[in-house]
Amino acid sequence: MLRYFRQILLLVLTAGVFLGFSWTDSALAQSHPDDIGPYLDRAMNQVTEFRLNNGMRFIVMEQHQAPVVSFLTYADVGGVDEPDGQTGVAHYLEHLAFKGTQRIGTTDYDAERIKLEKLDHVFDRMQALKGSPEADVIEQRVQLLGEFKRLQDEAEKYVISNQYGQIVQQAGGVGVNATTSAEATRYFYSFPANKLELWMSLESERFLEPVFRDFYQEKSVILEERRLRTENSPTGQLFDAFLAKTFREHPYRRPVIGYEEDIQNLTRANVQDFFDKHYIPSQLTTVIVGDVQPSEVKRLAEIYFGRYQPRPFQPTEPKPEPPQTRLRQVNLKLPSQPWYLEGYPCPPLKDPDYLAYEMLSRILSDGRTSRLYKSLVLEQGIALNAQTYLGFPGNKYPNRFIFYALTSPGHSLDQVAKAIHTEIEKLQRSPVSEAELDQLKTRARMELLQALMSNEGIARLLAEYAVKTGDWRKIFTKLEAIAQVTPADIQRVAQTLKASQRTVAQILPES
Repeated sequence: MLRYFRQILLLVLTAGVFLGFSWTDSALAQSHPDDIGPYLDRAMNQVTEFRLNNGMRFIVMEQHQAPVVSFLTYADVGGVDEPDGQTGVAHYLEHLAFKGTQRIGTTDYDAERIKLEKLDHVFDRMQALKGSPEADVIEQRVQLLGEFKRLQDEAEKYVISNQYGQIVQQAGGVGVNATTSAEATRYFYSFPANKLELWMSLESERFLEPVFRDFYQEKSVILEERRLRTENSPTGQLFDAFLAKTFREHPYRRPVIGYEEDIQNLTRANVQDFFDKHYIPSQLTTVIVGDVQPSEVKRLAEIYFGRYQPRPFQPTEPKPEPPQTRLRQVNLKLPSQPWYLEGYPCPPLKDPDYLAYEMLSRILSDGRTSRLYKSLVLEQGIALNAQTYLGFPGNKYPNRFIFYALTSPGHSLDQVAKAIHTEIEKLQRSPVSEAELDQLKTRARMELLQALMSNEGIARLLAEYAVKTGDWRKIFTKLEAIAQVTPADIQRVAQTLKASQRTVAQILPES
């Protein structure tokens, strides 16, 4: 055990910094390998949290080793929050996030706005005529399409393409990006430390007066992304089919990118309505990590983000998924090698047992020494790959613990399924050894520490834990929580993986 903790300390020291402390810190250098608790306490003391009067939350962590700052704005909204018939609208906002404002990205917003409104009106008229086979209606659609393209060209004349990104880049900013999941949308990038106020100005403006320009151009981009991710991807189809089968009520069943028809039908008004409802101060958490002073962050936040008007928000809990009581299965015939996928109910991140499931997942598929890889790939040779994934498609709500494998040539999906079940049953019958669990605990700690060694990694974790568990401090207490997981905990959660609650999705070879 001692040598594993020495590995952790070596990793920390060679990185040159641990959560804001120089490797020359004598207390850290002389500390016992089994006791890094005091340094975690000091790290927590570097975190400041405050809320503005409008309800917007800020979490700030001082890291003064380099003059850089990472910023993450976490919107507590994702695919599960979309109205029926408007799937993909949360992801659509990701694509429009950096298109600019009424002052950024345009040469004349007042003139541009008129063109955009006319463009929306023509699109609505085209939609109203959609599907009609009448000859005169077809002719009207052709005329409207011509008018639509003309208006697009006229609106485009006012656009300064990627001006927002250019401002960031010219000021030394890097990594401008956004991601959308089933339950959150994240916007992030980094700046030199002396650009804190510039970030405050840009980011607050982006949410205060967004302009969803290039809306129809991005629709084509998103539809192409869907084709690549789903229609032209056998595994994409497999995972979508699995979600639709395993979830009957919960909106986890819907793809985050949206259904093709819904994307086609989305309007700029739909996106604006969704933004107005969900992008309100109380639903936004901003995490700032780097070379900053919390007092200055708060002062500037009150100036720039304090402009947001507080608005009431009535959270709508997704429909709970009824308990599954028998096997569900879906088979796809696609031009692909055979793939096997199965999943079981799993609790959310905030559940006390979630960490035990995480360690169970590590035992089964964490690297080449894991049980699934050793058995299915190395020893039996029946699979080219075998993995587990915890928290699919998200972990804010009860989700799925999934197993998936790609069969090797000459072997069947039934062989793979049987081998996976054998490994599950072993863990259900017999506790894992202390030695095996200790090695995995050490690896889990090292990976967590690695994530905490970058500003971006810290920002991401602070936001996730703050919103999903209610307390960002659980990131730091997780190291101790890992140590408390026992073989009995692993066996207990393994026994929750019941055949009656299993959902199976398979890609069968085309005959």
